[in-house]
Parts: sequence; C-alpha cells; structure tokens
Amino acid sequence: MKAYLSRRGFIGLTAAAGLSAGRSPSASAAPGRPGPIRAVAFDAFTVFDRRPIDSAAEDIFPGAGTTLIEAWRVRQFEYTWLRTLSGTYTDFWTVTEDALEFAVQQCKLRLNPAGREQLMGAWLRLTPWPDAPAAVRTFKDRGLHLAFLSDATVTMLDSWVTNAGLDDVFCPHLSTDRVKAFKPDPRAYQLGEDAFGIPRTQIAFSAHGGWDAAGAAAFGYRTFWVNRSDAPAERLSATPEATGVDLTQLVEFVDERS
Repeated sequence: MKAYLSRRGFIGLTAAAGLSAGRSPSASAAPGRPGPIRAVAFDAFTVFDRRPIDSAAEDIFPGAGTTLIEAWRVRQFEYTWLRTLSGTYTDFWTVTEDALEFAVQQCKLRLNPAGREQLMGAWLRLTPWPDAPAAVRTFKDRGLHLAFLSDATVTMLDSWVTNAGLDDVFCPHLSTDRVKAFKPDPRAYQLGEDAFGIPRTQIAFSAHGGWDAAGAAAFGYRTFWVNRSDAPAERLSATPEATGVDLTQLVEFVDERS
C-alpha cells in the first residue's frame, strides 16, 4: 500500500512541478475533434516481458527472489520520480543498478559480483509477450507510425527489439533520456508529439503501469492501459480511454478509432 500511495502522490507532485516550471501542455491538447489515430507510442513493458528478471532473482536467492524483486521494482521507479522532481537526473540503467543495491540491503541479502552481473544482465535479455509481435506488425502493415516512448535507455531498447526480431518495425526510440526527465513528467510525453509530428489527440499511448496510463491521459494521449496483472485503477483524476489485458485488444482499440 505504501508504494501504491507514493505513485499516486508523485503524479500530483509532478503536475504541480511542471506547471510551476512553465511546462504547461501545448495548444494541441486543447479540446476538439481528436481525429483518427495515426501513431502508437508504447511503454516498453507492454511489449516486453520482465519475468526473466524475476526468474534470475529466484535463482540467486531461492525463496527470497520475489521479495527482492518487489523491493527493487518499487525503488527503481521511485528513484526515477525523485530524480526528475529534484533535477538530479541519471539514466534508467544507472537508476536500476542503484535501486538493486538499495533493495539488496533492505532485504538483508548478500549479493556477490557474479550475482549482480546476472541480475543486471537479465535486463538486456527481455523477450516479447506472446501477443506482442503479431500486434505490432499489424500496426506496421496498416501504415501507423510506431515507437517506444520509454524510460529505458536506447541500449536497453535496442537489445529487446533485436531479441524479438522487430528491428524493422519501430521508428527511432523515444527514450526519456533525450529530455533528462522520466515519465510522468510532461517533457517525457512531449517526445511522442514532437517525433511523430502529429497532434497528441491522434496518438495512441500503450501504458503498462496504471500511473503511466494516468500520466499519459492527463497529457492528452489516446491512452490504452494494457493491464496484464489485473491491477486496480489508480485513484487519480485522469483515466485511460480504455483498458485491456494484451496488445490484441489494443489493436481493436486503435482499429475502432482509425
């Protein structure tokens, strides 16, 4: 519950910080006819499965892997949010390493260099969810622009795309490393509108986390929450346009609005 509350609180804090810094949404977010969806921006984890990292943790710490993963994941995203708010940016790979060190200590575990290398290396070996390759190729065949709008570094994204055999599908990666601010900061979401060159109301955003779905919806994207874990909806004012369990349903969502 503590982590869940921090996610809700952070989005409100980020919105306030963005407004105080003069980063208000651009004119294209104004109400009006949205038009057809012409591009899809993906959070990487709607396409790629993080469970190999969970398996690596359990291999190294039998019986304690799940506890470590939970602590690691919470701290990983809290660090992205805190670094964005405090103006002390460092990239997602470094944040992930720092969060691992914290989580190991928090869980009172001992991690040797070989184990650390195994856990961090697992982050470069992610493979797609079973429904993902066919879905993204469907979008490509229909002429939509596709890109990852992700906190992950370009190196991480390149590795995952190559593992999946999807190198020919996506536009250049929109890593938030470009703007030195993690989602849900408005500067991060602005990457999609700038790269595609079309209004955000004609861009579908495929969100993995409920907090990201709320952030993208607040920004003005046509947001679809791929809620693979059946998580509860965030208690926030902005909500996704639709929710489903996989990318097959995202294809249906886009088809109805294209």
